[in-house]
Amino acid sequence: MATPSSRHRPAVRVAVGAAVGFAVPTLAFYVLRWSGVGVYPALVASALVSALPALVSLVRDRRVDGFSAYVTAMTLGALVVSLLPGDTRFLLAREAVLTGVTGVWFLAGVRTRRPLVYLLSRPLLEGRLHWPADWERLWAASPRFRRMWRTAGVLWGIGLLADAAVRVLLAYTVPPDRVPVLGTALYAVTLVVLNAVTHAYYAVCGVHDPRSPLRRAEDDAVHPLPR
Repeated sequence: MATPSSRHRPAVRVAVGAAVGFAVPTLAFYVLRWSGVGVYPALVASALVSALPALVSLVRDRRVDGFSAYVTAMTLGALVVSLLPGDTRFLLAREAVLTGVTGVWFLAGVRTRRPLVYLLSRPLLEGRLHWPADWERLWAASPRFRRMWRTAGVLWGIGLLADAAVRVLLAYTVPPDRVPVLGTALYAVTLVVLNAVTHAYYAVCGVHDPRSPLRRAEDDAVHPLPR
């Protein structure tokens, strides 16, 4: 039987890989620029570098979960957008397209069977850090739990659309050589802010408190009262 740590290890590995995937292409861009390569070819090359780990993982594993599928799709999407014809400014704004699409995806997923934010968070948090151990049982038993995730999906969608707008502004107003590092920093800021806001919201909802109405629904589902 898989232990909780072994179940979460693949998601943690993907999360670390995603973080490295943001930093390495940025570093590759500046190494190429310092070597005399033009902005446009350096951007295309950095996109190829960012897509390589996702391609290798896809070929090696031949099977991905929801979280790794999302990261892979976004990485390969960045590569496809980078290969579209356009000027340097358009290429600098490519990540805004993907971030915006992701924001719309989060918002559209609010009314689906399981919101995207729920699917991405579950492999990382279920049964850890004082989170409930059986999210599916709690989802079925608690309208509060379902509402919490749908609200979180709206927060992430709005935050990512705002991130996309800032990226477009950077791409068309900032000197090209500064955009990649600012874009990478913006990823960090956006993720930190959105995680802080949503985790504060989760705490207010009572997801970490076994005595809260939200968590009591889980106990009622596991130990229903006799009729």
